[in-house]
Amino acid sequence: MPISPDSQAESAREKARAGLSQRLDALSATNMGDTRRAWPFLSGYERFEQVVVLVVGALVSALILLALLHLAATVVALVVQSLAGASDFAMFQAVFGMVMTVLIALEFNHSIMGVLNRKRGIVQVRTVVLIALLALTRKFIVLDSAQTEAFKVLALGAAVLALGVVYWLLREQDRRDAAEERGG
Repeated sequence: MPISPDSQAESAREKARAGLSQRLDALSATNMGDTRRAWPFLSGYERFEQVVVLVVGALVSALILLALLHLAATVVALVVQSLAGASDFAMFQAVFGMVMTVLIALEFNHSIMGVLNRKRGIVQVRTVVLIALLALTRKFIVLDSAQTEAFKVLALGAAVLALGVVYWLLREQDRRDAAEERGG
């Protein structure tokens, strides 16, 4: 029994729908962070990018663990010193600097994991600005005001102000983009 042209066209449409459905599933997997499901549909460069991000994420995670262990050891030493009656402001300052370092590393790792989960592109300007603001905040915490020139403090303050303005502008742009996507 010969196959009619209508049946052939319907069969071709079904194959196209199945292929489209498979691509949409892969795209959905990409958005959900299921890199393994999306792997066959990624280009060579996207695969390379995912491997690099995975390695960098693992290295940053190891650094975070080491920094956390160092912080814990320092806090224990500080507690022992406090019990012995020797408390040093510089030591407290150093501990808070270490805490900020761990927080900066966590934020950096969070942005890397966002790339790995395919929720974001490689460079997130807003995240970079946020990490820079955290780093400057850390600098202010560990700054020795007795030995720091006023001009350096002014320069750091200007950098914080500039980064704050950039962060605000980026956030406003994101809000406008979201409003346009909603149709408002």
